Amino acid sequence: MLKGIPSIISPELLKVLCEMGHSDTIVIADGNFPAETMGKNAIVIRADGHGVPELLEAILKVFPLDTYVETPVSLMQVMPGDNAKTPIWDVYKELVAKADDRGDKVFAEVERFEFYERAKKAYAIIATGETAIYANIMLQKGVVVE
Repeated sequence: MLKGIPSIISPELLKVLCEMGHSDTIVIADGNFPAETMGKNAIVIRADGHGVPELLEAILKVFPLDTYVETPVSLMQVMPGDNAKTPIWDVYKELVAKADDRGDKVFAEVERFEFYERAKKAYAIIATGETAIYANIMLQKGVVVE
């Protein structure tokens, strides 16, 4: 056990977050995301039983978002014609605003297949048990400035 590290962050996830460098990306994926397929060249961390918001909140306590790009947070855009609602995005925006002064300006919506292509290049993918649709989120790591 360590002090100051949220307990939801497993030792494996903490190691990955520490290994990541500036501009590396990590995907926190919902339960429908093909994590193993997209993560063939990445580290896939299982977090079954956990939702994306609780992991996002914990990660943002130790993970700086990239300040050298306008939108270090990417969401998978709803497919045209898909009448899906994404109330979970509002939760993400609240959590990110607590961690980054830029608030919801750091978000970009990325077309589904482009999101998949970016996910294939991610350093790591966290496979959660999140049941909300279009709940995938990608974070680009920044630098720690003290």
